[in-house]
Amino acid sequence: MNAIARPALTCRPMTGEDLDAVWTIEQRIYAFPWTHGNLADSLLAGYRCTVMERDSQMIGYAVLALGAGEAHLLNLSIDATWQGKGYGTELLRHQIDLARAAAARIMLLEVRPSNEVARKLYRRFGFDQLTVRRGYYPDGKGREDALLLALRL
Repeated sequence: MNAIARPALTCRPMTGEDLDAVWTIEQRIYAFPWTHGNLADSLLAGYRCTVMERDSQMIGYAVLALGAGEAHLLNLSIDATWQGKGYGTELLRHQIDLARAAAARIMLLEVRPSNEVARKLYRRFGFDQLTVRRGYYPDGKGREDALLLALRL
């Protein structure tokens, strides 16, 4: 029987040195990406910013705001090359673990109605829709709504 080596997958806190690589991924995968400043401000604000690496190569990141018993997942992104391989599931699981460790009772997030892949992921984890935020996201024709989802922790 041959042993198959599995790539080392790690999640670690994001640092200032990661910002350029995170921003590069952000620009590659979104038509309306966060700015470099948005990402830097997330670190400065003390949000739980996480980088996911596979064999020391950055493949994704997440930004989680914690406070008052709530966790707000602001960004969860996997680089295009690595999408569809289960890494988003692992990164979301890690964010839920961080929220639980911080004694959050609920996790909130916004998602585009047009992002069916993300919506399917969140449904698998048990997120429920609370409401619709009208005109939340920019899009090529003006604005797109956001679905506000929640997971009881």
